[in-house]
Amino acid sequence: MEVSVEKTSELSRKMTIIVAEDVIQSKIASRLQSVASTAKVDGFRPGKVPKSVIKKMYGTRVREEVTGDLIQINYFAALKEQDLHPAGMPHIDVNKNGTDQGLEFTATFEVYPEISLDAISGIEVTQATSSVGDSDIEVMIDKLRSQRAIFEESDQAAKDTDQVTISFTGVCNGENFTEGTIDDFGVIIGSNRMIAGFEAELIGLETGAKKSFDITFPDDYANADLSGQVASFDIEVTKVENSVLPEIDEDFIKTYGVESGNADDFRADVVQNMQRELNQALETKFKSVVMNALFDTIEVALPTALIDQEVESLMKPYKENLDRQNIEMGDADLPAKEAFEERAGRRVALGLILSEISQKNEITANADKVRDVINEMAESYEDPEEVVNWYYSDNKRLEEVEQKVLEDSTVAWVVERIKVTEETVAFSDVLEPAK
Repeated sequence: MEVSVEKTSELSRKMTIIVAEDVIQSKIASRLQSVASTAKVDGFRPGKVPKSVIKKMYGTRVREEVTGDLIQINYFAALKEQDLHPAGMPHIDVNKNGTDQGLEFTATFEVYPEISLDAISGIEVTQATSSVGDSDIEVMIDKLRSQRAIFEESDQAAKDTDQVTISFTGVCNGENFTEGTIDDFGVIIGSNRMIAGFEAELIGLETGAKKSFDITFPDDYANADLSGQVASFDIEVTKVENSVLPEIDEDFIKTYGVESGNADDFRADVVQNMQRELNQALETKFKSVVMNALFDTIEVALPTALIDQEVESLMKPYKENLDRQNIEMGDADLPAKEAFEERAGRRVALGLILSEISQKNEITANADKVRDVINEMAESYEDPEEVVNWYYSDNKRLEEVEQKVLEDSTVAWVVERIKVTEETVAFSDVLEPAK
């Protein structure tokens, strides 16, 4: 085997491989001998067919098979010989393949980039810190009460947190997009479930009131016919109901899984859950800060093949959703591939950077740490042991946790080598953006 490699760009390589004809003929002879032992040809007993007949009947097909095998074998052998690490599949062109000419083929591919980690030591980041205060606990308990709120009909004007039942129609560009009137539609004012501005229009209305108003749909609204458009709504209020919060009594407390029904136990459970959520949010927030710093600091040449693979991965949920709805790709209003490229490039870059860090520093997913992470995730479930067994019973699920642990361990290695400044942040500012 003769190998030559041409560097056509920073990451692109063109590798030409020549395999001598005698090697090919040796492989063909061996393959034809195997064929001859089982070939059934009229006029000859099995295993007694002359070589010339076998070669005439099967020679072309066997040479194609041998050529395919040799291309694959020699491609990987050449990669090892030249210490090349391809990113993605190669494009193969057969330049020469004929009797007495041998085999010559070209493999065109991209290689993984060389990444310098020297700039890591100069990174400076800010880490948010926070704590659960008494006022945060009271706000959370009020939220829990609102989740169990009941509604009582009222003859007063609608206000924030009230539930208003309406009949309404919507018209945009002369078309009735509600397909007539929608009756008995409940809206909780302040829930932000309707498009921005709609719920505010209901404040101050009493049962029987009618109102017309215009609302502009957001530019990113799911329905392309309505996104960014002004729509006119006509509504009629059929019922106004006040929100009534329950008392924090034994029955209420038990609905949240605190079997004792004791107020102190309930408060302690709320604080524990809040602290767990806070810790997770702070960890996620700081990890994102470190990732951003790595992405902004370390330059990486990105293989097109890896970006294309990542774009396909990002588009996969959209395609699966179409499959579930039995919608053909050509009939769907899918985002263009270009819309995913920036995000895909970022993910590829960070993946390459983290991989380089973990490989060069022999960072691995420690089995004890994997177990700790699974145990921590299982704590919030009714039967933690069942959750733990669920992860360990499936290699794919376990690998996902191992990947997370490896990534977290790699980020921890980075944090030990950069400058970190702490900044105290309110509990609500840590949790609310994530939600």
